[in-house]
Amino acid sequence: MPLEGTYEPSKWDWVREQVETYERTGGREANTLRETGIPIIIVTSRGASSGNLRKFALMRVEHEGEYALVASKGGAPEHPAWYHNLIAEPEVMIQDGPEPTDYTTSIVEGSERQEWWERAVAVFPTYNEYRDKTDRMIPVFVARPI
Repeated sequence: MPLEGTYEPSKWDWVREQVETYERTGGREANTLRETGIPIIIVTSRGASSGNLRKFALMRVEHEGEYALVASKGGAPEHPAWYHNLIAEPEVMIQDGPEPTDYTTSIVEGSERQEWWERAVAVFPTYNEYRDKTDRMIPVFVARPI
C-alpha cells in the first residue's frame, strides 16, 4: 500500500530541488548525485516524529530488485534523520525511474551486511572514507519489495 499523508519537503534546497525534478521528469533528470554521474534513487519515508512524508535521494545500490540504503551521513558521528524514520516505520517507497514501488526495510548485519557494503562501495567508493571518519558502525538497510 503506497504511503499517504502530508509531504514535508526537505529543508535543504538542493535535496528538495533534486527530488522535485526527479519526480516531475520520471527520473529522466536529476538522477545522479549532483555532477558525479553516480545514479540515485528517491526514497519516501514517514517521519518518526511528525508522521509527515519525507523524501530524499540516496545512491542507487541495487541487486536483484533489492536496494541498499546506507546511513552514512558523510561519516558524521550521528545517524541521518531518515535512519530514525526507517527504524520507526520500515515501509518506504523507492522511485528508481518513472514510478515509485513499495518496499519494506531492515538493517542487515554480519556477512549479509558485508555483501551489501561491498556493493555500495563498488557504486560509491567514498563510503569507505565515511566509514574511516566515524566511530559508529554505519547502518545498512536493505529494502525488499512488498
